[in-house]
Amino acid sequence: MKLAGNPNVTFSVWTLCILLVFTVISTDLQAQEEEFDGLTMNLGSLPRLSSAQTRSISPENFTGEKGKGGMATEGTGAGAARELGQGWKVSPSVRIVPGQTFIMADVQGAGAIQHIWMTPTGNNRLNILRMYWDGEENPSVECPAGDFFACGCGEYTTVNSLAVCVNPGSGFNCYWMMPFRKSFKITMTNMAEKTMTLYYQIDYTLTPVPKDMAYFHAQFRRTNPLPDKTDFTIIDGVQGQGHYVGTYMTWGSNSPGWWGEGEIKFFMDGDKKFPTICGTGTEDYFCGSYGFHKPGTREYQTFSTAYAGMPQIIKSETQPRFSLYRWHIMEPVRFEKDLKVTMQALGWKPKGGLYLPLKDDISSVAFWYQTEPHASFPKFPDKDGLVIE
Repeated sequence: MKLAGNPNVTFSVWTLCILLVFTVISTDLQAQEEEFDGLTMNLGSLPRLSSAQTRSISPENFTGEKGKGGMATEGTGAGAARELGQGWKVSPSVRIVPGQTFIMADVQGAGAIQHIWMTPTGNNRLNILRMYWDGEENPSVECPAGDFFACGCGEYTTVNSLAVCVNPGSGFNCYWMMPFRKSFKITMTNMAEKTMTLYYQIDYTLTPVPKDMAYFHAQFRRTNPLPDKTDFTIIDGVQGQGHYVGTYMTWGSNSPGWWGEGEIKFFMDGDKKFPTICGTGTEDYFCGSYGFHKPGTREYQTFSTAYAGMPQIIKSETQPRFSLYRWHIMEPVRFEKDLKVTMQALGWKPKGGLYLPLKDDISSVAFWYQTEPHASFPKFPDKDGLVIE
């Protein structure tokens, strides 16, 4: 084969093929030699070995240090273990008195939280979960524990999704990956009038974190009632680069009839009056259709799937409530510099085929990843602003 314009230079086709093969093999070997950081876990990555260090924090090991579990001589299980002694479930839980903020974890190093389990007692709207990354003063996660785990209507229900599972009899689990580069801290505040008992476990790994991994955020909001002809704000004021990964909502319907005609809107990267992404209806956004009705009926039907669900319906003549989640795991909404997300509240007027703006009781948790620092969160609601009557 001769190169055009240069008849004096000739390359063998076989030589080019051999060079190409060696390049592919070399690249493949180099990729295989790169050490697995142990962070991006799935069925395909399970066989891979890693130097990442697995750690876990619970009331039996408050620091997560190696070889420091099960050493307690005092704790909530001390009475039951009095004939067995140290090492026999002496400290399986903690009690948090009214008004107290308990530090569940305070860890130095780099890595990621990979799983959290807990089973708090009392009103989960008044158990407030906060998370801090790399020594920040303002939390990146701030919301009631029940809402964080997609169980925020004030009554227990099962949830079966990839990101969150709620299991009998009140086992809250989340699998959001939460990277940290210097440290992380998690606290629980008891805003109720009674002491709460908290069993919990935080499973994490210590390992270098890639530069392109952003920080996990979750923010709670509630408006009750929604002002007339006003969109509910799920999140606003987000500054920086990142991607939106999930929405959890509790919807208390203050008007009779259907409540889910409203559209979700994603305003990003300078959008003003009109958004880049606009949905077609509330039930459509949560991956249902036609009013979440059972086929052939006018009755609501619960569902809970990997990425979306309405796992709970609380029937009431005055204010029926609905619990809804949508995880953008396979299609995160990416933004470069800013983000705002809103949801309309629309029903139907009894006559005329016209939309009816609603004044409902709506709350939400927005889940997203972004670069730090993050913008300040709105002032967190007081007790009256949290409780569902």
